[in-house]
Amino acid sequence: MSAVLGQGVTTRLAGTVALVTGASSGIGEATARHLAREGAAVAVLARRKDRLDKLVADIERAGGVALVIQADISDQAEADAAIRSVIGRFGHLDILVNNAGLMLLGPIVGANIEEWERMLAINVRGLLYVTHAAMPHLLSTAAEGHRQVADVINISSIAGRQAWANYGVYNLTKFGVNGFTESLRQEVTRRHVRVGVLEPGGVDTELGSHNSEQMRAEIIEPFVAKHELLAAEDIAESIVFMVTRPRRASIAELWVMPTDQA
Repeated sequence: MSAVLGQGVTTRLAGTVALVTGASSGIGEATARHLAREGAAVAVLARRKDRLDKLVADIERAGGVALVIQADISDQAEADAAIRSVIGRFGHLDILVNNAGLMLLGPIVGANIEEWERMLAINVRGLLYVTHAAMPHLLSTAAEGHRQVADVINISSIAGRQAWANYGVYNLTKFGVNGFTESLRQEVTRRHVRVGVLEPGGVDTELGSHNSEQMRAEIIEPFVAKHELLAAEDIAESIVFMVTRPRRASIAELWVMPTDQA
């Protein structure tokens, strides 16, 4: 049984440092809160600083430790600077959760190319830039840290396993995340940087809210009406499960679905 610190903070991840991207809402926010409750110091990264400030204040009130990093990870310089900020504050990095993502639906024929570029920038380039900058520190932690293991968790989607009409470029980005994750896993997991992909089905977050009124009416709202969605906390708990396994155990893939969507 883990000891308890402060107001519900345990020691299961005590001494570790986690970075969560896309932490201003939804899965990212819930994950930051859950990791902090497990004793990790958490760096929360997003563009909306007001939300990050509130999240960090909540974590600190509960007895945790957190750091705000306002950044646009689609800019490599900002992604690199974000990792430097984590190392500058905490000295090491144990857990990276690449959660930042954007889902803009619509037909491929006649599509708004700017929307494609935005998804590629966040879902693909942002994940690549942050991972690239973080890997030397994760490898160092795995070799020299007190747990002698580090973790990368990439948040993909059921859309990385199955394609549908009107999801084309979102599908492309999430299939890409799955492929990149598996390749990286094969490169570094035997060096005890565990690399896993988590693929949620429908989750009750802001992800669909950035779509056009037509796509919300035709695709998102009917789906929400039909299914009991997962909560962001369901995914956060799954991430905690992945990063708290014994050093000998690595979870390469976890697929979490609403029961009536499975």
